[in-house]
Amino acid sequence: MPAETLSASLEDYLEVIYHLISEKQAARVKDISKRLKVNYSSVTGALKALAERKLVNYAPYELVTLTSQGEVLARDVIRRHEVLRDFFIKVLAVEEKHADEAACEMEHAVSPRILERFIEFVEFVETCPRGGVNWIKGFGYHCDHDDTMESCEKCVSEILDELKEKKQDIEGKQRVTVQLNELEPGLKGRIVKIGRQGDARRRIAEMGVTPGSLIEVERVAPLGDPIEVKVKGYHLSLRKDEAKKITVEKL
Repeated sequence: MPAETLSASLEDYLEVIYHLISEKQAARVKDISKRLKVNYSSVTGALKALAERKLVNYAPYELVTLTSQGEVLARDVIRRHEVLRDFFIKVLAVEEKHADEAACEMEHAVSPRILERFIEFVEFVETCPRGGVNWIKGFGYHCDHDDTMESCEKCVSEILDELKEKKQDIEGKQRVTVQLNELEPGLKGRIVKIGRQGDARRRIAEMGVTPGSLIEVERVAPLGDPIEVKVKGYHLSLRKDEAKKITVEKL
């Protein structure tokens, strides 16, 4: 049976195994059972099904590992979850707990085309001068209170004033570009250019990342290597030398 026909339940197992390996360097049946709140027999049955599809390496009483294909599928499930979760939090102003629960339920059904639209919309809201954090806060307030036309007019007025300030600020500054390794954790940039050589370019190209995409630096190791980034819903670990080959515009 092809991997594309995986049930939502089996996708959950791949996701949990991936997270356990990332957290504990190993995945055991008892840990999988505890994380998914199911009994041992259910876990072993699922692992056998995944092993038949060549997605995991499994034998009784041994550690569970992902095959290369299994890791690719697990990363895809996690990406779907995080993209949906980000959309619910950043655009719909949903509380994190509820956003996580909804993402868990919807991640198995969303198509690649729709997922890309979610990503594009979140990026649009975050970077459009008429959107941004204040726009999200305004929507959250609207959902929790009885808004009136008066409050809408006030919001529009504040946004226009802020837009004018941003325009004046942009006109007074030149575009600042830096190498990705120079971007501090928590900051975002728009990719301007990607170096021609190295595994990083190939990995990024396979994900459909091109100049113009937003990239966020999540963590930097104490000695500056590696650098953990997030782009188009993917989490990547880049070596410092790889990050130096990616030019970004600071946002």
